[in-house]
Amino acid sequence: MGVPIRVIYQGDLHCEAVHGPSGSVLHTDAPLDNGGRGERFSPTDLVATALGSCVLTILGLLARQHGWPLEGTRIDLVKEMVTDPVRRIGRVTADVHFPAGLRFSAKDRLIIRRAAETCPVKHSLHPDVTVDLRFHFPDSSEPERNDR
Repeated sequence: MGVPIRVIYQGDLHCEAVHGPSGSVLHTDAPLDNGGRGERFSPTDLVATALGSCVLTILGLLARQHGWPLEGTRIDLVKEMVTDPVRRIGRVTADVHFPAGLRFSAKDRLIIRRAAETCPVKHSLHPDVTVDLRFHFPDSSEPERNDR
């Protein structure tokens, strides 16, 4: 069964989206470089946000299984647009930062990196969208990467 979401155009490049099951509401605006005021998330910002929250949700599910305290883990995202051949998302850089004090074995790190690759949002992106997924473990000076 699908999830109903209603999006209503409110004028001046603003939209309101209502999540059917919960009634949660979010608003969007076109970005500055595309005629909007950039006052809210743009639709393509939401795609990057969906990727980040999906990866963290996958890691949260993994943390439940392994008893890892991942609260405070964050993902910093940078979404880059391209215009050739059409305006679209060209790259999303995603840096996953784990809280200080957490220690993971080499095996745990591999499990974490592989689990993040199962994110359904990542798999839903067009193959032309580069996703640079980097993991910053507290006891390592260099990020570990998953590239696509």
